[in-house]
Amino acid sequence: MTERKKTGTRMTEGKITPLIIRFAIPLLLGNIFQQFYNMVDSWVVGNFVSNEAFSAVGTVGPIINMLIGFFMGLSSGAGVVISQYYGASKEDQVSDTVHTAIMMTIALSVIITALGLVLMPVMLGIMNTPESVLPEARSYLTIYFSGVAGLLFYNIGASILQATGDSKRPFYFLATAAVTNVVLDLLFVIVFHMGVEGVAYATVIAQLASAALVMFTLFRTDSCVKIIPSKLKMHWDVLARIIRVGIPAALQMAIISFSNIFVQSYINHFGADCMSGWTAYSKIDALMLLPMQSIGLATTTFVGQNIGVGKVERVREGVRTGLMLSVAATVIPMIPVMLFAPQLVAFFNSKKEVVDYGVLMIRWISPFYALTCSSNIQSAALRGSGDTKAPMIIMIFSFVIFRQIYLFIVANFISNTVIPIFMGYPAGWLVCTVLTAVYYHKADLARARV
Repeated sequence: MTERKKTGTRMTEGKITPLIIRFAIPLLLGNIFQQFYNMVDSWVVGNFVSNEAFSAVGTVGPIINMLIGFFMGLSSGAGVVISQYYGASKEDQVSDTVHTAIMMTIALSVIITALGLVLMPVMLGIMNTPESVLPEARSYLTIYFSGVAGLLFYNIGASILQATGDSKRPFYFLATAAVTNVVLDLLFVIVFHMGVEGVAYATVIAQLASAALVMFTLFRTDSCVKIIPSKLKMHWDVLARIIRVGIPAALQMAIISFSNIFVQSYINHFGADCMSGWTAYSKIDALMLLPMQSIGLATTTFVGQNIGVGKVERVREGVRTGLMLSVAATVIPMIPVMLFAPQLVAFFNSKKEVVDYGVLMIRWISPFYALTCSSNIQSAALRGSGDTKAPMIIMIFSFVIFRQIYLFIVANFISNTVIPIFMGYPAGWLVCTVLTAVYYHKADLARARV
């Protein structure tokens, strides 16, 4: 038996529901581990450093996501190309795509590191970051972007493995990184009293560990995704395919994250306690959305492989299955989260004002999570088919243009209070859900093949 049969999964045959669940569970567990160590970062800072430091770690998210999101869009493009070639058993093209993707990552590691360090002061200024939070935010971002290559190489390696149906090993590597991060958080902050800088160093070291593991795997594997140093070169025709599929997703993630910098500025207007409440809510929000996102990633791989062999009807059935699983996995946890919101927020920061803000956000926003299931799964299907432009346009309109107009009108002409501000998120989800559903049901998925 070849290694590919052991570690990869062909999703072009067999019952759809078990295939998607088996693929999604390791993704979900891996993402939970990733969020777990992000939550530990916040818990350590919130309980052992200061409220300002807690706000700083939370407020830098949009800046990180803007640059990292661009790369993750490109890596998803590589994953789609690989999954379609893999589904069609075109192993030479799979190999060329893998080596091109690695070369792309080397170049982008340098670029994103430089951009992160250069743009950091400007972005913090645009967000109206309070002076009390600014020093910790600068320190965290400087260390984070200096070591961002680890995150990039893990993500491209995980995308390559997942495109062939292997979601287990990326999970193992992420779990290792999570444990590493937790241990280093406790050591650097509680024992060595390094504050925000300790949290940043712990994160960077953990990301480098996961990158080393996934790259070691790709160098040692016997499958068609094996990295061979002599083959490391840029195949320009393959890069063009990756860009054609990945750039719309990359621009979508980067632009939406850039827009969130302005959304964060509205939140920052209400002070450090509101910022901390938003930070705590954001950690819980990220966990709540993980099942849906994991099923979405499974759907993208499922669609990519089946489009590669022309099984369009199986694709449609898979999307329906993914949607039902996504709704169930999102709605069921929602009730206990709303009930125990005060305890969940207090886990990160027990200050009364912070807890009040966090609970308010959870209980107003959580009921709208179900809206995102339809647009997430249908967008995932479109990306798996190679059509990344339509999801990009729809999401940029919904989460950038519409949301910014909404926030400007609400803040300046209706009510400059916090509830209408953060309800801009569900409003954007509603618009995105409607537009994505209309487009998906009219789309010819077979024509979008790369």
